[in-house]
Amino acid sequence: MLKIKNQLLLLMVLLTAMGCGIYNFTGGDVGTAKTFQVNYFQNYASQNPGSTFEPGVDRDFTLALQDLILNQTSLDLVKANGDLLYEGEIVEYRVSPMSATAQQNAAQNRLSIAVQVRFFNNTKENVDFEQRFSFFFDYPANAQLATVKDEAHQIIFERITQDIFNKSLADW
Repeated sequence: MLKIKNQLLLLMVLLTAMGCGIYNFTGGDVGTAKTFQVNYFQNYASQNPGSTFEPGVDRDFTLALQDLILNQTSLDLVKANGDLLYEGEIVEYRVSPMSATAQQNAAQNRLSIAVQVRFFNNTKENVDFEQRFSFFFDYPANAQLATVKDEAHQIIFERITQDIFNKSLADW
């Protein structure tokens, strides 16, 4: 009798585990894809009026997107012929005043970054997209961007990369 109970318990555990095979804790559904590729995101922000050129932001963003996908999926990063392909450009890097004091001086500034992304899934039809993603970071007007830049980039990149992940793999 104990042997039958143990076998039934083992069977239930195996069936439960097999039923959950395509899911993961991040909500990403990679389907049959095994690899992904993130092409270098060129910085074209300075070509848009009001935007400025920030050296290194292109490299940092590309690495942030690669890291997020590596950490939230079981996909392998490849340099070419990936099952999933992410590419695009940084199209906006802008600092603008957000709120004013009684003396008509800026009390707060906002750093805004926007990225144009193209996603191609070579394992599934009708899920490719091209979309602009953006986010911002507000900081005191008396602070220099250089002093808050690392924190600002981290927060902005975290939000944008998660939005890209959700759009491409979480079906949000």
